[in-house]
Amino acid sequence: MATMERERKFLVRDDSWRTQAVGRVEILQGYFDVAGGGSFRVRIAGDQANLNLKGPARGMCRREFEYPIPVEEARELLALFCQGRTVAKTRHFVPAGEGLQWEIDEYHGPLEGHFTAELEVPREEQPFSRPPWLGEEKTLDPRYANAALARAGKWPGA
Repeated sequence: MATMERERKFLVRDDSWRTQAVGRVEILQGYFDVAGGGSFRVRIAGDQANLNLKGPARGMCRREFEYPIPVEEARELLALFCQGRTVAKTRHFVPAGEGLQWEIDEYHGPLEGHFTAELEVPREEQPFSRPPWLGEEKTLDPRYANAALARAGKWPGA
């Protein structure tokens, strides 16, 4: 089923958010080559897996399609098609108020030591409070998209 994703992405200043975290999940995701500015990935998050297709970004919005698949098939797809284009991370969940939730990604492997915070909002102009640990916004910087991080294998500017 297609949805419209509206997501804001930020760097994280410090780890003071950790005291507010209410859960976490280990994620491994890999990217297939796609033309036209979209992304096609396979993700294993805990004991669930899915295929996810995202259209080209228009500002902070883009079409997203997501389909559950068996975890064993996801592992096979990662091994066959995504070598050299993967991201491993721990995703932490922090309440943001107003029914919203921060997703803090703590990266592992070649991206170890880096963090981003994402907030999915119901509309582009959605107001939200900016916690003190929230750093510079990177929503419109394509270098911080997980697909770009997976392909580069390093943090932007490193």
